[in-house]
Amino acid sequence: MKIQARFDGTKYYNPIPTSVVPPGGYGPALWRWASTGTGQREPARKLGPFLLEPAALGAPSGDVALTWLGHSTVLIELNGRRFLTDPVWAERASPTPYAGPKRFFAPPLPLHQLPHLDGILISHDHYDHLDAQAIRHLAGLNVPFFCPLGVGAILRGWAGPLARITEMDWWQETELVPGFTLACTPARHFSGRGLLDRDRTLWASWALLGPRQRVFFGGDSGPFEAAFDAIGQAYGPFNVTLLEMGAYDAEWADIHMDPAAALDAHRRLGGRQLLPLHWATFNLAYHAWTEPVERLLTGAEAAGVALLLPRPGQRVMAGSEAPKPGWWR
Repeated sequence: MKIQARFDGTKYYNPIPTSVVPPGGYGPALWRWASTGTGQREPARKLGPFLLEPAALGAPSGDVALTWLGHSTVLIELNGRRFLTDPVWAERASPTPYAGPKRFFAPPLPLHQLPHLDGILISHDHYDHLDAQAIRHLAGLNVPFFCPLGVGAILRGWAGPLARITEMDWWQETELVPGFTLACTPARHFSGRGLLDRDRTLWASWALLGPRQRVFFGGDSGPFEAAFDAIGQAYGPFNVTLLEMGAYDAEWADIHMDPAAALDAHRRLGGRQLLPLHWATFNLAYHAWTEPVERLLTGAEAAGVALLLPRPGQRVMAGSEAPKPGWWR
């Protein structure tokens, strides 16, 4: 049975009980945020500069190559096609350029230097995953967008009515070219960019199914064992899974995975290598900014999971020896 989100005509709901509001309420959460300090939650100085490796700008690999640009933005090269996930170039993950979480490092590549793209995958509408400036630029390149239900209206508001946008529900598939399929898959999260639009759009993950290899992009999701099992059975195994494992906390454990949950999801999906997302770019939680990756390294070693831990802008080939970890140290 394929798990579906519930839609009541106005809002979407996760198919399993999911807490979005901190148990103590937003007031105590904001006080905790202000009183926790930022010494370890942010680097002591701005990171980088990081530069995109020239190989990532040439013809896309016939196998699988990945270039992490920060947070959840990745250039995916798969069987001669190239895709970009959740493009965010903004200085802040915020509705205003004057306040809110600020980037730890500049994007490794200016927007205008992006190579030809075959598609852009959007997981949901939160500010750290959907950047108006980037969308407007990419729409001018006539690149097709693929997004969950409802997000298309946001994209058209920025990109115009002629933008190439395909909205999809969980488990819907589209054939990009013969033998190359994109599937929209479940995630456990929520949506909204303001006070009045909570859950008006759907959230999703994506399975890229090439003629020879497969990549899974998880977007944002809390632990979702039944869904990850179903995705793995339907579309796995995956050469690489791209999974969030940062910005976690006990107060929002239903909507974000910590490293242990990410490793469990990777196993359920049938992943061979794991490239972690959603860390080392914005201050979005109370933990130290390097804690997620250090915990992931320990957990992966114990579980025998192969990791890909490139520095921002570094192109890595799936199946190759992982880059030596530690750029963040």
